[in-house]
Amino acid sequence: MKKYFLPAVSAAILLATGLSSCETPAGQGAGFGAFTGAATGALIGAAATGTGRGAAIGAGAGALAGALVGASIAEDQARYYHAPPGGYPYARPTRTPGYVYSPYPPHNVIDVRGVPPGSWVRDPSTNGIFIRP
Repeated sequence: MKKYFLPAVSAAILLATGLSSCETPAGQGAGFGAFTGAATGALIGAAATGTGRGAAIGAGAGALAGALVGASIAEDQARYYHAPPGGYPYARPTRTPGYVYSPYPPHNVIDVRGVPPGSWVRDPSTNGIFIRP
């Protein structure tokens, strides 16, 4: 058992790390689910059978189940936005670089440093989406 337990857990962690590098919400949910599922499956498999093979099978089954559950939860929580018919409004620049006036009343000043021009930005006070000039 000790001979195969460490490689099985290492493989499960490597798989989870590979999946967690995804940048989509579904990919991140799958990565987290695979990691927790693989770790739990490896522990249960090793405890139930007392062999490294059981740990490896448990890790694989747990990773698969965790990835499926994590992806479905993350996909359910993802939000999709569609542009209005006239498109999103543009913010007005201020005299201070990296700050803009929101196109939505009360036209608050919003910090957009680090956001590339032309990107969609959400006004935190109104939840309206606008384009950074």
